[in-house]
Amino acid sequence: MRGSTARSRRGIARAAVATLTAALVVAGTAGCDEKGSTGAGGSKSTPKPAPTPAWNTRPASIASLGDSITRGFNACSPLSDCPEASWATGTKVDSLAGRLLPSPAAHSWNYAKTGARMSDLPGQLTKALPHRPELVTVLMGANDACRADVADMTSPAQYRAEFEVAMKELRRTLPKTQVYVASVPDLKRLWAEGRADPLGKQVWKLARICPSMLKESDAVDTASEARRGQVEQRVAAYNAVLKDVCAKDRLCRYDGAVNDFRFTEAELSQWDWFHPSKEGQRALAAMAYRKVTERSPAA
Repeated sequence: MRGSTARSRRGIARAAVATLTAALVVAGTAGCDEKGSTGAGGSKSTPKPAPTPAWNTRPASIASLGDSITRGFNACSPLSDCPEASWATGTKVDSLAGRLLPSPAAHSWNYAKTGARMSDLPGQLTKALPHRPELVTVLMGANDACRADVADMTSPAQYRAEFEVAMKELRRTLPKTQVYVASVPDLKRLWAEGRADPLGKQVWKLARICPSMLKESDAVDTASEARRGQVEQRVAAYNAVLKDVCAKDRLCRYDGAVNDFRFTEAELSQWDWFHPSKEGQRALAAMAYRKVTERSPAA
């Protein structure tokens, strides 16, 4: 009799545990339905990230920032800016603005300045922001390396800080504006190409164009080669900065093709054999157009 009673109690206990367990499971499931799904261990699932904004391959307006290259210096006449020949906004060449915009003169602005360095980029951007451009182009860094001496070159850390300041201000004011960042040209390549022209070398000397790279242009001694190597390395460091900072922005495209481009005599100004000629400006425009209109650019 007692054994039968004990077995009965154990059966009742097991049934109670099973019922309680089932109730807890149902309650837990109901709680998930009301408060959001949970993963293993009861933690809430991570919300899906916001979708990456689609890159617009046909922006309706452009603001261009940079230095003498973007101002078209020496492209039309000696020692003069010629923004009409600028790769970015020019009307005398097949510029980026001319390729993209139905009315380039009304919807593109060139705030580049001859001699500008990366420290000038935030100020140029401040002038461009009121236009609310859909695309901003940046080509800046040659003057940071082209100093009187290699010791005067902008450090990569300072170059990065100044570029980041400009990008943060752009994103604070215009979060949906796209950015095309051109790499700094290969200054050593420009030296190698231009030094073959005696007149060009005289212009380099008299106008003191990029002395850190171009002074004593015929010298090939160890010290001169080391100096040019330092400039080349600094340009590479600048381009690494541009690529890295741009990669962190979903609406920024960095273009290493500018540094890779092999400028020839026809693409260099006949007045200084260093700045792009109209042909060189057209080449820069073509590179920019390819990058801006790519659906899915290569990394």
